[in-house]
Amino acid sequence: MKTDIEISQSTKLEKINLIAKKLGLSEKDIENYGDYKAKINLPIKKQKDGKLILVTSINPTAAGEGKTTLTIGLGDAFNQINKNCAIALREPSLGPVMGIKGGATGGGYAQVAPMEDINLFFTGDFPAITEAHDTLSALIDNHIHHGNQLNIDPRQVEWKRVVDINDRELRHAIVGLGGRTSGVPREDGFDITVASEIMAVLCLSNDLKDLKNKLGKILIAYTYDKEPITVNDLGVTGALALLLKDAIKPNLVQTLEHTPAFIHGGPFANIAHGCNSILATKAAIHSADYAITEAGFGADLGGEKFLDITAPKIGKNPDAIVIVATIRALKLNGGVNKNDLDNENVEALLNGADNLGRHIKNMKQYGKPVVVAINKFTSDTINEMKALDQYIKDQGVKAINTDVWAKGGKGAIDLANELVAACDEQHDFKPLYNKNDDILTKINKVVKNIYGGSNVELSSKAQSQLKAIKKRGWDKMPVCIAKTQYSFTDNAKLLGAPNNFIIHVRELQPRLGAGFIVALTGKVLTMPGLPTHPAALDMDIDNDGKIKGLF
Repeated sequence: MKTDIEISQSTKLEKINLIAKKLGLSEKDIENYGDYKAKINLPIKKQKDGKLILVTSINPTAAGEGKTTLTIGLGDAFNQINKNCAIALREPSLGPVMGIKGGATGGGYAQVAPMEDINLFFTGDFPAITEAHDTLSALIDNHIHHGNQLNIDPRQVEWKRVVDINDRELRHAIVGLGGRTSGVPREDGFDITVASEIMAVLCLSNDLKDLKNKLGKILIAYTYDKEPITVNDLGVTGALALLLKDAIKPNLVQTLEHTPAFIHGGPFANIAHGCNSILATKAAIHSADYAITEAGFGADLGGEKFLDITAPKIGKNPDAIVIVATIRALKLNGGVNKNDLDNENVEALLNGADNLGRHIKNMKQYGKPVVVAINKFTSDTINEMKALDQYIKDQGVKAINTDVWAKGGKGAIDLANELVAACDEQHDFKPLYNKNDDILTKINKVVKNIYGGSNVELSSKAQSQLKAIKKRGWDKMPVCIAKTQYSFTDNAKLLGAPNNFIIHVRELQPRLGAGFIVALTGKVLTMPGLPTHPAALDMDIDNDGKIKGLF
């Protein structure tokens, strides 16, 4: 059996100019990065107002769900039924690529390509975001070193450094050691690049002007008098923006079946807002009859954040929502050991299906049509498929079996036809919370109506931060909850669909540039670590430049 990279390398791609032409884009609308990649020039050319489909999933498990693979295969399926379609995805981070999760280019015969380039630096967006972030860090410390005219309290510098790799050693650090010429010693630390507020700002900006406006509002520190200091106060907004002048442009590539794919931005949904850039999504909506986008991790994280944070910025709500699940993953949620997932177990499947049931209920409350896509595995039995199909029918939605990993677009034709019909239905969108609700009310609504929890408990630090947020008038912004992706709770080991639990908020971080408040819960980390056996150990490149071991 071929690996993903072998399948990708054996596929003949079309020149990117031909892919752009399918979308009505001329050579003036794109900037080529070789034969198979391009940047889309701004402003985004508006030709259509296509339908928007959001793909999300159950909570991720070690058994695999295949949400990105399904998104890509679904885009191919739309073109199989002669519907003009484009997809919009996030870019991969080197952290999971070199770690354990893998890349973000799909799998089997449902991939975006060239997968090696996309997984490894791509068009340089992530390096640009990393450099812009760390340039700001250097400018902050340089300002303090050279007289500190803004009266910045070094103990209250909120802006950490970033690097786009999982490196637990950098979570906490002391900088400025080495004497008077090496700066002012202070505590610092590193986040992964995908957690950077600059990543969120870039993904939520409409153009360069909007980007500069958001960059300027970023909170970087407080004075000794506890007054907030922003990028505008430091006077470096323009410098950061020019470092991002190319990174803000969406990237255009293709699937193995030559469906256009916009891939841009990459915030993680467990520690950030988890959606590709609004510019990429708009590019898909404005150039195709159907635009398909994916939100990170489960519907409790990326799905909720797309609907409550990203969609209002786009100015369009989804016309339909797809929830991806697998029988294997639901059995694992039902208590089956990972090594026994190939054995039939209808009882465990139905126990674990409550996880899917809650996600269905959650997405239905937004008022839009919901369809469940069951990704097929060879170990799925007829009894299990019948039981799950009946369970999903009892939730008041349709279940469609898909097999895009093995069949590409042909494996999701039934799902595509179902979604065409769903997108034609007229349904009013129902937001989860009112934008004028205060932060604690918004957190409570997410916890009770999405997670299934009973209450929110704030640490003493978070309580103090909440008072300061209210005092400064920042409490009307949306909330972005940072939480483990593996559970509805803030405990990664509690699978299934627990009830009546408490979510523990340890810290509230104002993200004034991005326009939301981050609530850090439980033990979630903004700098992950590498596993015992990182994927990097299996990678290589031969003397002819051919890459091996990249999935």
